[in-house]
Amino acid sequence: MEIDSGNTAWVLASAALVLLMTPGLAFFYGGMTRAKSVLNMMMMSFVSMAVAGMVWVLWGYSVAFGSEGGIPALFGGLDAWGLVGLETAVTDGLPDLAFAAFQATFAIITVALISGAIADRAKFLTWVVFIPVWLTLVYLPIAHWVWNAEGWIFKLGAIDFAGGTVVHINAGCAALALALVLGKRKGWPKEPMRPHNLPFVLLGAGLLWFGWFGFNGGSALAANETASLAFLNTIVATGAAGFGWLIVEKLRDGAATTLGIASGIVAGLVAITPAAAAMTPVGALVLGLVAGAICAVAVGLKYKLGYDDSLDVVGVHLVGGVIGALAIGVWGSAAFGADSLLAGGGIELLGKQALAVVATLAYSFIVTFIIGKVLDLTLGFRVDEEAEVSGIDLAEHAETAYDFGPSTSGGRSGAPAPVSADSKVEADA
Repeated sequence: MEIDSGNTAWVLASAALVLLMTPGLAFFYGGMTRAKSVLNMMMMSFVSMAVAGMVWVLWGYSVAFGSEGGIPALFGGLDAWGLVGLETAVTDGLPDLAFAAFQATFAIITVALISGAIADRAKFLTWVVFIPVWLTLVYLPIAHWVWNAEGWIFKLGAIDFAGGTVVHINAGCAALALALVLGKRKGWPKEPMRPHNLPFVLLGAGLLWFGWFGFNGGSALAANETASLAFLNTIVATGAAGFGWLIVEKLRDGAATTLGIASGIVAGLVAITPAAAAMTPVGALVLGLVAGAICAVAVGLKYKLGYDDSLDVVGVHLVGGVIGALAIGVWGSAAFGADSLLAGGGIELLGKQALAVVATLAYSFIVTFIIGKVLDLTLGFRVDEEAEVSGIDLAEHAETAYDFGPSTSGGRSGAPAPVSADSKVEADA
């Protein structure tokens, strides 16, 4: 089959955009942590890029999208192990390797999202081991269920355009499971654990929003009207969610914050992901407002329920993903294939969406909890108390993000300031 160069270019560009989301996430999460943990937090995202990419090539793509072997409704076999046979394959004008590259970036960002729930206290080595195990046992089967033509959720007819269940509900449930396995941070919730760098948070949110156009628009797998709809809905739902979050903040706390609008932006991106091609722009606007407001309230549940989700992965990704998935069945547009309740289609689609949500919730939480417990009992998943208190960056990576030593700036020439004998003795010690 002849390659469609325009569609191929769009998918490859979208893959690059989605890959950029993981460094964006590193800034978003890194800014939200305390200064002594920022490098570890960012490393958890960057190592996800390294490990998940290898897993995807070796067996990940085959298990998720393979057509032979395995149990067709649940997971694929190893017929495409190492992407062998895909070198010259073309499907619907799109090289199979372009599709494989695009989907690789989804696997990377999904596992990286989980890390925010266990900030400040996870062993880096155990996290590295967790990545391939979790991808193999949790992410790949769910991706197969939803996006493989043989998967049971795909055949059910539930809609997940770009990853509401596969990525966000999945990552949110896994985050909750690991937060329970590792337990609360020392001092939480009595001690303040504020973000150390809000400009980093805003930069990360901006990079995520930019990359998300590839996430949603690229999921059309073509440069067409569906991609255009998803692209536009990603603008309006995200902006509306940021605004919705600020409204809640202003009414509840008396101030609209930079952390709030950044969090609201991410909540809107999460919610529109499954529905990007199933709603009109007005429907997407409503979804954004609803998701932003509800997620702003949901992030406070951890204090009432007593689980320490460090960076609100549960409140934003799990809750936002559920809202987006269910909204398709309530006010999705029949013109775009969503025969929803308000479109006159009854509750059938809503029931399918709910079943897909519940199945993802249960499977992801249970299997991730087991994986986390096994790793905790064997390798140990939490750093010791001394490392947690003194700083996980120094303990796990022998580095610190910032030099908090005395200033050495001199006068106009920029020459180092004179060093006293006392300060030299202290430095040598």
